[in-house]
Amino acid sequence: MNHVFVISDGTGRTAQQALDAALTQFPDTSVEVHLHPEVRSGDQIINIIEQASKAGGFVVHTVVSQELRGIVRRTGRSHNVETIDLMGPLLAQLSQQLSDSPSEKPGLFYELNKAYFRRIEATEFALRHDDGKRVGQLSKAEIVLLGVSRTFKTPLSIYLAFKGWFVANVPIVLGVELPSEVFKLSQGRIFCLMTEPEPLMRLRKVRIELWKGADSEYAKPEHVHRELLYARKIFDSRPEWPVINVTNKPIEEIASEVLSIIRVKEKFISRIY
Repeated sequence: MNHVFVISDGTGRTAQQALDAALTQFPDTSVEVHLHPEVRSGDQIINIIEQASKAGGFVVHTVVSQELRGIVRRTGRSHNVETIDLMGPLLAQLSQQLSDSPSEKPGLFYELNKAYFRRIEATEFALRHDDGKRVGQLSKAEIVLLGVSRTFKTPLSIYLAFKGWFVANVPIVLGVELPSEVFKLSQGRIFCLMTEPEPLMRLRKVRIELWKGADSEYAKPEHVHRELLYARKIFDSRPEWPVINVTNKPIEEIASEVLSIIRVKEKFISRIY
């Protein structure tokens, strides 16, 4: 097993992405990556390089501070640990070409692109928590969507994630109890999606045709009506959960309703406190 120790004075994303891209060229090599973000002191660097020395590994870093890069270089040399500087040569060339000196402010790239990274993290979260996956982590979600199949839970989750919200969605299935974790969530995070039977049947029939599956209960009128009644019963039992009718509405409009409810609740809370 090869060990690579990544040192960054920011989030470590730049080094991680560059390393991941390079490692794709070595598909038969086993590598364990040890990521160390937010490294801002010489003591931290020395400790990490000592770990790399004991593991027989090497260091890849994106440290922007010239002083800290020097510590990486000298400590690596004294511990016989190879260090690969991804940022230093680029900063030197840019400084020469632009006739200017770098600010050497750690994490500046992340700060300037925080909204972008937030969207990436939110999208990854939505995909990991789609359709009832990882319900044990629902407490990490800012928005939890509930609804029967074909009430736009997944596309709505992705759309809201692009806006920077951490969203999970949980399906309501006839006769299946909701996970207990749902009922433990604080008020204001759960949104119920409801629709009319006829449009839902049409959507489900289209899905069956796309699947090229056999005719099932999934799109039959009786089953659809019973499932919607089951969902309505759950929603009625928790009047604090807002219900949004998604029938024939575009995703943008549904998302706007969700966010409008959140804004109203935030204003109400701010008035109380």
